[in-house]
Amino acid sequence: QVQLVESGGGWVQPGGSLSLSCAASGRMSSINAMGWYRQVPGKQRELVASITSGGRTNYADSVKGRFTISRDNAKRSVSLHMNSLKPEDTAVYYCNADILLRSYFSSTDQYWGQGTQVTVSS
Repeated sequence: QVQLVESGGGWVQPGGSLSLSCAASGRMSSINAMGWYRQVPGKQRELVASITSGGRTNYADSVKGRFTISRDNAKRSVSLHMNSLKPEDTAVYYCNADILLRSYFSSTDQYWGQGTQVTVSS
């Protein structure tokens, strides 16, 4: 059974830094895109950053220049390094992966981590 396990997060003052990590486990053929989303109460979950298996990245405008996404394909992991954090970055952050479970499958499946809280406040 595929699982995404997140680590990191917590509380930080404005201007500080935090890092999040997420590792996929279980039987799978390959992982396409991986990414991080965030959600605050009463709002839709939004994309923060994503990265393809080839390393192409995409960022939300609100985090460009402050956040960096990276992945280790061998370890089936993705990380998010967050700098210059602002109070508006406060949210629950979710890891996401687009996974091909078996090589003979014709489509992929979306998997989510359990979420980790990031709080930016003084």
